[in-house]
Order: sequence, then structure tokens, then C-alpha cells
Amino acid sequence: MTDTTRTPAPGTLPSRTLGTGGAALAVSAVGFGGMSVTDAYGPADAAEAEAVLRRALELGVTLFDTADVYGHGRNEELFGRVLGPHRDEIVLASKFGLPPAGGHPDGRPVDGRPEYVRAAVDASLRRLGTDRLDLYYLHRVDPQVPIEETVGALAELVEAGKVRGIGLSEPSAATVRRAHAVHSVTAVQSEYSLWTRDPEDEVLPTLRELGVGFVPFSPLGRGILTGTVDATDGFAEDDVRRAHARYAGEAFEHNRGLVRSLEQLAAEHGVTTAQLALAWLLAQGDDVVPIPGTKRVAYLEQNVAAAAVELTPDDVATIGAAIPRAAVQGVRHPQPDLLDG
Repeated sequence: MTDTTRTPAPGTLPSRTLGTGGAALAVSAVGFGGMSVTDAYGPADAAEAEAVLRRALELGVTLFDTADVYGHGRNEELFGRVLGPHRDEIVLASKFGLPPAGGHPDGRPVDGRPEYVRAAVDASLRRLGTDRLDLYYLHRVDPQVPIEETVGALAELVEAGKVRGIGLSEPSAATVRRAHAVHSVTAVQSEYSLWTRDPEDEVLPTLRELGVGFVPFSPLGRGILTGTVDATDGFAEDDVRRAHARYAGEAFEHNRGLVRSLEQLAAEHGVTTAQLALAWLLAQGDDVVPIPGTKRVAYLEQNVAAAAVELTPDDVATIGAAIPRAAVQGVRHPQPDLLDG
């Protein structure tokens, strides 16, 4: 097998398609999730963050994902600064709906009101230094606003040329159907990895029925599926994993133990543990485009090289069984009330 732990050749990433028809977007098989290059997992170095984005471009990554809430807007500004000169070469995605630092003025945990949609996109476009977004996601479904109203406002943005494709993050299958009936949904973004299989139950089958692409975030379990996180006491005080039950106490020790079998399989394949976890995701279907994030160039290169890992159907089954779904301990999200359905 090819040694994919080495630096991949520039521009060798295969492409995949999110969505169908006029809303379809051609993207690299592995995208880039931007949250970690600001401050979600402890302090981030600005110069290294820029280097990571530039290297991603060199390697052929074309799907770049950010959000207005990441770094309180600084993430979008970083993307705009580095990616701006390459705007026509990439697919740029952002998200709206979660409250800014300090919370929403009226205490709303999520905001999907049409008037907020219009204000949020203009603010994001300013920070990104562009006149359009290729993919614009509702970051979480607003339980106080019918999804038809939010998607209706997003459809107006498509008509105005400010947005090419509409996305939803962490919706239920029923919400996807209701949204898609108003306007074609290009992609759904949800947490999906070897230790988070929830989308397999209803969401993924629904997306495939409707021709909607799937973008897994946290495809490496916020780091644990890399096999490099052996303890949590070194996490920075503002590391988001401190709020996650799966990274706490006995649950973390148990979950870390589950990854040992994945490490052994990775060694047998001659790849890193992270690469095997990403290759398993990529093998779930050509409509699946994971967006691993990192603030290190070396890890970025390893993640991108995962697209070259070849797995047989037996390999996929063995890897999937290495971390049994029911064996993972701890709820996956610290704020389950923000999840739809």
C-alpha cells in the first residue's frame, strides 16, 4: 500500500459532488473545517493558521467551512484574508444562527428568523470580503421559527445572488424533508464519525433519497480518533472539549481504550489512526465529504492524504466494528437542547 503518511502531491485530491441539479457543488473529497484555527481548542497562532489555509489550497482542498460564531467573527475574517485571492477556485461555506458572544439580546439560543437571516449574511459577506457564499447553513434549527420561514428567507438570498446553495446543520430527517420542499437543500452538516453514528439511522437515508450531500463535522471525534490524545489535563481552559461528557473522567478513559483497536488496524494498513478514521468515512459514499479541522500543517497533510487510502468492503466492516456504536460512553453534545429532533 502507498505510504499515505507522507506529504501528498499538490492538487491530487479527487472531487465529489454535494447536492443535485442546479444546486450541486463540486468539491474536494476532503474539505477543511475552520473552527480550530481561531480559539476553539485553546490558543491558536495567527501566522500558523494562515499557513494551514495556504497549504490546504496548495494540496487541492476546495471546500472551506467557517461560521460567524467561530472566533466571534475572526474566523471569517481570516478566511477572507487568506482565501480571498482564490475566491473563484474554492467553495466557500459559512453558517449563521447561533448567538454571538454574550448571547442574543432577547435570550434566544438560536435565531432563524427571516430578518436575522438577511442581516447575518450581509455581516458574514463583509467579514469574508466577498459578494457571495457558495453554501450557507443554518447552524442549528430554531425551534421557535418554522423551518419553512427560515428556508424561505435563504431562498430569497439564492435569488438575490448572495448564496448559491442552502445548507442545514444538525437537522432531523423530518426537518430536512420540510426544508427541501421549500427549496432544494444542497448539503446537511452533522457530527459523524466512528464514535458518532447517529446520522445512519434516519438522516443519511433521507439525504440520499432527496439527493442532498452530507458533510460530517468533527470526523475525528474532536481529536480522540487520531490516537494522539492520551489525557485531558493538558487541555487549555477554553478548550471546548472540557464541556464534553465523552472527554470527562471515566468516560474518557473508556473511550480512549476503544481507540486502541483502531490504532492497531491503522498500523496494519500502514497509515495513521486519523487517516484510517477518515478513510472509513469516505468509504460510506461518494456523497460524503468530511471537513476535518486542524491548526497544524503536518496534521492537515495527513488528513488530506487519507483520500488516497484504499479500503475493501471487508476493511470498512472491520474498522466499523473496531469501535462499536453502543460502546461509546457519554452524550455527544454538551447542549442537547440545541439539537433538532
